Amino acid sequence: MREAVPVLTGDPTRGGGAPAFEEYVAARGTALWRSAWLLTGDRHKAEDLVQTALLKCWRRWDRIDDAAAVEAYVRRTMVTTYTDWWRRRWNGELPTTELPDEPDRTPDPGVRQDVLVALARLPRGQRAVVVLRYFDDLTEAQTATALGISVGTVKSQTSRALRTLRESGLLEESDD
Repeated sequence: MREAVPVLTGDPTRGGGAPAFEEYVAARGTALWRSAWLLTGDRHKAEDLVQTALLKCWRRWDRIDDAAAVEAYVRRTMVTTYTDWWRRRWNGELPTTELPDEPDRTPDPGVRQDVLVALARLPRGQRAVVVLRYFDDLTEAQTATALGISVGTVKSQTSRALRTLRESGLLEESDD
């Protein structure tokens, strides 16, 4: 189910950016963390990613002219930050097999672990597309905007990622 993007009441261009920013973070913080966790596969890296991306956005919040573009701007900043960490070979933490201390919404914890392992095996661009398309329920156009790529690239990355996930054998469907 897709979460509603809040309508910001502050005017970021006239000194109302801080309250609008706080309102946005309060409304969308959990969804951003979930996306970051799916991208990184690690609770602490996800928290760092969200905090770093929000700090970058906060510094430029007063420059955002279109309230409708806020969601895409924040998500693009988050994905770009994530990609930059990989390019710099940021390895501040070691991977772990433990799941985060979040409520388990999947009936079978084994399925949840299989999804994380399968996502971790995808290239970063494909992983970002899958997370935005299927976990955040964005359209192809919204995903393209968030990542700064074309809709055609979103389609091809999605196709390759889904093929890789099917061939991995980790996410086989059951008859339950």
